[in-house]
Amino acid sequence: MKTILVPVDFSDTTAPVLAEAQVLAKALGGDLLLLKVAEPEPDFVGFEPGPQTVRVAVAHDYRAEHVRLDELKAQATAGGLAVTALHVQGPIVEKILDLAAEHGAGMIVMGSHGHGALYELLVGSITQGVLKGAKCPVVVVPAAGKK
Repeated sequence: MKTILVPVDFSDTTAPVLAEAQVLAKALGGDLLLLKVAEPEPDFVGFEPGPQTVRVAVAHDYRAEHVRLDELKAQATAGGLAVTALHVQGPIVEKILDLAAEHGAGMIVMGSHGHGALYELLVGSITQGVLKGAKCPVVVVPAAGKK
């Protein structure tokens, strides 16, 4: 195994997911590919981008996410691992699956927020979508207190 894809969302599950991915990468001699998928901008899905203030706020958020992703990369690199970080925009499940295939990921390590059945029914789950579409093993790290 060479590459372990680690989608992150900067929620409370990010730290345990990264820790588990680091353990697996060290044990299996793999590299980490950290991935943050940002939602597509409205003009990508057929809507006008909105007033300038909205575009400035979205750009600010995107830059802040990029900084946080670089911090996670530095943290994992300090642990002695080879780490690549990607920050992309688009449909989350689709991007995770496409980049896993593109980079030849041997495993995906991601978190689960542990929402209830009603939430999953109405909204869906990114983890569930990845589990259904992945061509490699997926390790799901449960949300704190949801083990």
